[in-house]
Amino acid sequence: MGADVQSGGGVHFRVWAPRREKVEVVFDSSAETSSSLPPLHLESEPGGYFAGFSSQARPGTRYAYLLDDEPLRCPDPASRRQPEGPHGPSEVVDPAAFAWHDGDWPGTKLRGQVLYELHVGTFTREGTWMAAIDELPRLAELGVTLVEVMPVAEFAGRFGWGYDGVNLFAPTRLYGTPDDFRRFVDAAHQTGLGVVLDVVYNHFGPVGNYLGQFSVDYLSSRHSTDWGDAINFDGENSGPVREFIIANAGYWIDEFHVDGLRLDAVHSILDDSPDHILAALARRVRQAGGRRGTLVFAESEFQDTRLLRPAERGGYGLDAAWNDDFHHAARVAMTGHSEYYYSDYQGSPQELVSAIKWGYLYQGQWNARQSRRRGAPGFDLQAPQFVIFLQNHDQVGNSPQGKRLHELTSPGRHRAMTALMILAPGTPLLFQGQEYSASTPFLYFADHEAELSKLVREGREADMRQFLRLAGHDAAGCLENPCDVRTFEKCKLNREDRDRRTDAYALHRDLLRLRREDPVFAAQRADRIEGAVLASEAVLLRYFGEAGDDRLVLVNLGRDLVLRPIAQPLAAPPEGTQWRLLWSSEDPRYGGLGTRPLDVQNWYLPGHAAFVLSPEPRADS
Repeated sequence: MGADVQSGGGVHFRVWAPRREKVEVVFDSSAETSSSLPPLHLESEPGGYFAGFSSQARPGTRYAYLLDDEPLRCPDPASRRQPEGPHGPSEVVDPAAFAWHDGDWPGTKLRGQVLYELHVGTFTREGTWMAAIDELPRLAELGVTLVEVMPVAEFAGRFGWGYDGVNLFAPTRLYGTPDDFRRFVDAAHQTGLGVVLDVVYNHFGPVGNYLGQFSVDYLSSRHSTDWGDAINFDGENSGPVREFIIANAGYWIDEFHVDGLRLDAVHSILDDSPDHILAALARRVRQAGGRRGTLVFAESEFQDTRLLRPAERGGYGLDAAWNDDFHHAARVAMTGHSEYYYSDYQGSPQELVSAIKWGYLYQGQWNARQSRRRGAPGFDLQAPQFVIFLQNHDQVGNSPQGKRLHELTSPGRHRAMTALMILAPGTPLLFQGQEYSASTPFLYFADHEAELSKLVREGREADMRQFLRLAGHDAAGCLENPCDVRTFEKCKLNREDRDRRTDAYALHRDLLRLRREDPVFAAQRADRIEGAVLASEAVLLRYFGEAGDDRLVLVNLGRDLVLRPIAQPLAAPPEGTQWRLLWSSEDPRYGGLGTRPLDVQNWYLPGHAAFVLSPEPRADS
């Protein structure tokens, strides 16, 4: 499907429109490249497709479809570019015209990755691909390996998170041209960074979706989601719909050289067919990647571990999934607040130990708030398959005021939990600006017309009032209007923060270096980690290395502790050695007050701090 530029000149058009008897391509008379082109009648093909060739169309030609002589001009469902937005004409794009420089790029593999999630529109003041390119060297210097870009499929309005995309093959006009996106990926690869794209295959956006004009079968008559009708992956005439979505997954790998996909809310990708669409998507991504390694991440509210198992073990073959359990337990531990969905967690040291060792905390237990069993057993999965984080777009943006976590807890607790997360064996993810404690919030924003704007605002307020502190009459002014452009503007990162908050930046940089260069942490072996609860807010983690080269991670989120006696075998150093301090969150470079000399006879563990110990030969051994 789509408008494909031919090597010998001209453009071939093909579209699926089974509910139509006549389809024509009409060319935009306002476009310089297509002002004199007559309409192109497409011939009917089996299965509801229509196709035809124009010898005069070329890259830059703008066009639309006329269906059964109706006056509505519909954009191409497989449009590669919508220069005027989803309601305007499509534009012919030649993906082969871009000159890539990443021929030697090997792609990615899961182990050793550090993800960095960003929203192109707020990552820089300019909000463009070209401005974002300038920031890539700094991310590489920080220790990031994979940039995860929030959705970019074309959507209506001047700003938005991107989860209401309607033209799945067209990178939004808001951030630049399709070739600008290619330049971003090309520059990332030359900088040593991979790129993962967030895609939405669970619903279409509410504005600008013309797919129903071509076929009512794009949407399911059997399933629904929180956002409306589900996409039809298993009903009548679902075959071409499946092909459409599967092709889109391969398209980003093939034509934009991205290194993988993050699949949004896969619990709402509903498919009862024998070959689940998620498994088919994963196969297509691997095929498109060829010799280049590719990754597929999932967001799963239901924590279905089947996603992460290979096909031969009954799984769908995805690589990793976001672990909300770790975030929720860590947030409760740092803030003390357990409202709304955080009520499923205590923020206890044992929860933190279990999340680090086993991934999901809920692996099939009954969840009272959801009135259902949550999760499925995942004891056989590997630690890197769980993406762990303290911030992401959802958890910052779906909080009442979009505040960053460092604003909701003490500086010491924030440093300590950052250490615990980065040194854990899971795959860490940072959210834009987290590395320097950005002062800017990240709020929910979406540009809609008046009627829909009112519904979005009311729905947002109702959802936020499930945080009990917002249920009172005095909370009326706490929520920003998501459809106000000023809300969007507030979320743009301020690069002066990075220059001012050198302590936070140094903390993240040094921890990522320790994770990368220390062989014990780099191994990402949860099966070689054991933990112990030292107090109501303190935990010890023993990372067993090779031949006694162990690491001890101590985290105390509570008051100062003197551990005497310490009848805990995990605290004992390897034979013939004693513990020495390898790293401290209280280092003044990170904003701490310094670390007193280690006393292993009278273990003193300051509050709101984390320490890493390694063994050294004992003088009397």
